[in-house]
Amino acid sequence: MKNLNYGVVGNCRSAALISETGSLDWLCLPQFDSSSAFAKIIDKEKGGSFEVIPEKLIRSVQYYKKNTNILCTRFICEDGIFELVDFMPRYITENNDYYSPPDLVRYFKHIKGKPSFRIFYNPKLDYARNHTENKYGEFDFIKSFTTTGTYDSLYLYTSFGCESVLNSDIIRLEKHEFCLVTYNQKLLKQTDERIYLIMQRTKTYWLNWSEKTKTHPKYKDEINRSALVLKLLNYQKSGAVLAAITTSLPETIGEVRNWDYRFCWIRDGSMVVKILTQLGHYNVAKRYLDFIMDIIPEKKEKVQIMYGINGEKNLQEYELSHLAGYEGSKPVRVGNAAYKQKQNDIYGILLDLIHQQFELFENSLEHTEELCTIVRSIVNVVDENWQKPDKGIWEIRGKSLHFTFSKVMCWVAFDRAVKIAKLLKADYYVNKWIPYREAVKKDIMKNAWNEKVQAFTQYYGSDDLDASVLLMESYGFIDASDEKYVSTVLTIQKELEHDGLMFRYKNHDDFGTPKSAFTICSFWLINSLFKIGRKQEAKEKFDILMSYSNHLGLFSEDIDFVSKRLLGNFPQAYSHLAVIETALNLSEDQSSETEGLLEQLNC
Repeated sequence: MKNLNYGVVGNCRSAALISETGSLDWLCLPQFDSSSAFAKIIDKEKGGSFEVIPEKLIRSVQYYKKNTNILCTRFICEDGIFELVDFMPRYITENNDYYSPPDLVRYFKHIKGKPSFRIFYNPKLDYARNHTENKYGEFDFIKSFTTTGTYDSLYLYTSFGCESVLNSDIIRLEKHEFCLVTYNQKLLKQTDERIYLIMQRTKTYWLNWSEKTKTHPKYKDEINRSALVLKLLNYQKSGAVLAAITTSLPETIGEVRNWDYRFCWIRDGSMVVKILTQLGHYNVAKRYLDFIMDIIPEKKEKVQIMYGINGEKNLQEYELSHLAGYEGSKPVRVGNAAYKQKQNDIYGILLDLIHQQFELFENSLEHTEELCTIVRSIVNVVDENWQKPDKGIWEIRGKSLHFTFSKVMCWVAFDRAVKIAKLLKADYYVNKWIPYREAVKKDIMKNAWNEKVQAFTQYYGSDDLDASVLLMESYGFIDASDEKYVSTVLTIQKELEHDGLMFRYKNHDDFGTPKSAFTICSFWLINSLFKIGRKQEAKEKFDILMSYSNHLGLFSEDIDFVSKRLLGNFPQAYSHLAVIETALNLSEDQSSETEGLLEQLNC
């Protein structure tokens, strides 16, 4: 069985996927949403890769340097042992700026013997749409550039001979060496000493960042790895948060649910930032809210469900028909037409985050007036639209409907607006907005509950179930002990769970019935079971679900029901924020149990 056995490295400017055998199979430069320089993951023949191929390999193993985003692939060979250390430089300079160049470093660490290997260096710029030529000679680097179409270029600096790299000659490693892939030509000479210094500074940066992460003993490693993944998906320049670093990795092999996720969904980004804030990373929230304020400059301007990572509003979708797709799954898409959709749930999720910030930073939050303007504007937009149908959280591309989750999040928008107004002692708005909140709740309780099904269903008047409805409790709409919520959880579990994994929904949509489990939904079920008192079942399910991650503890968007292989874009922000949220819930219960035992012992 094939799986997404990749490690991810990055520096909050771009990111790369390195296979478990050390092959660089995905990298876009100079930033996340640029065209690819290496894309073997979506076309084995045309995509381009940077591979290290040992001559006498016995076995290899891959791991992260603890509490960092530095990836090590150790090759144990008949003629020696070496490690390939991959990272993208990131550290804080003396001027308190971030050094995050569009670079990928591949550091060859000599450990034992004289291991021999070949390097296969084959960049394919601009999504491999046109021919890429490699040349060297007059300079101390290999320059790769397109000869037709849109011009693009890439540089490789190496302590190995340029000719040996391009010819894939046998290389015998006797000391530490390096390769540096960069979008920009370097001004300073690249030496082993300089590369080593950059690696140590990058290591220090990640260790310091991880030290700030609030964790619990039970799931400390799982929480920290997921937090490190989410940090990689945070674009330094604007504060945007990406859904994933890839495009067109399919939800089901051979089918057409293949999307470009290198954008910032308001929903995903807000949820990621909220969970990172809970872990103590407050600066991420400040920068994300700056991003929000930059993209919503005018009062009552409609908020899109997603934006480009630099705030772009037009994310026109097109296909790269020349690429074969991941395991033949076409089409390969760039851009995402979903940006045009109307999804009313995003307002509640955004106001939930803003409310969290007001609670945490009541006396020191910057841009308070700007945020208050956004709050009032969103309330006005929700008031005008909450009674209208939308496309829902799953971005259905067919008919608009009155989705229950969208209605609940409209309630959340009004509820958090009321709470923000109370914090600011703005009684006028408190009194004005409370009736809005109550009207939405009354509407949901009347129209979303299905007496025959004994559950809140996917949309008004429907018999179909939807995993997103499980979030009603976590956002405070309904209490976990409410009989209707308990019944909804158990009914959804009965109908949507399959072999321990969850469907988002089962009803037919415009792309056919989903055939893989949406990873976050399985975590939602675990949280819901935990909340309604089925704690042991929840803990057991969590441990099993965590075993479906790849060899490095990373998750994609989907999991195949039968094989349990990872599918969909990778690594997925949604999945990793769910890992953290669920682990925190389960850890808090364990903490309470421990405190209870200590109290008994003291007695």
